[in-house]
Amino acid sequence: MPRPPDRRPRFTPAQRRAHRATAALMLVCLATAACLYLPPLSQLVGRRRLLATVHEWSGLLLPVPLLLALATRAMRRDATRLGRFTAADRDWLRALRRRSPHRPAGKFNAGQKLYAQWTLGTILVMLGTGLLMWFTHLAPAVWRTGATFVHDWFALAVAVVVAGHLRMAARDPEARRGMRTGSVERDWAAREHPQWTEEGQPAGAERRTETAGRG
Repeated sequence: MPRPPDRRPRFTPAQRRAHRATAALMLVCLATAACLYLPPLSQLVGRRRLLATVHEWSGLLLPVPLLLALATRAMRRDATRLGRFTAADRDWLRALRRRSPHRPAGKFNAGQKLYAQWTLGTILVMLGTGLLMWFTHLAPAVWRTGATFVHDWFALAVAVVVAGHLRMAARDPEARRGMRTGSVERDWAAREHPQWTEEGQPAGAERRTETAGRG
């Protein structure tokens, strides 16, 4: 079925599957962590050993969807975008502080880049500290104590940041639709990501090209 002319491709199927799998694993990690560390939930759910096992394995699997998606060219291209801060991103942050509606952004804005970088760094920290806690023979007791402290506080920070991410997603239905279907409205793309280029063409270039061809 041909794509409607008023929509623009944003994410490939591999990217969308990676996002869903990562989100599911992250939510499992947070839910099991809450049941393990909050006494009321721990007593309500029970089966602590099973919860610990699910928590450990979901944490170990957390980087896997991203690593698999990086086998695709589209994911590697977007990873490069997410890891690179530009002058437009600094302007976006300044516009955010001024609450200006005109915020320059490419395919990803500065907030999305910061969230992606935070998430990647957090996954690595949580994975490393979790391994020290799980395999007790890997390090002396003082290291494991420090790892537990870092793991617990990072888990709290992750819960807060994920809640903020979900809140932002709830306020932007077109962004959610783009992650669900892989395409977004061209008007939304031009408004929210005016500097977004795809294969070297600026946002809206396809429409201008089609119009010129019909003329």
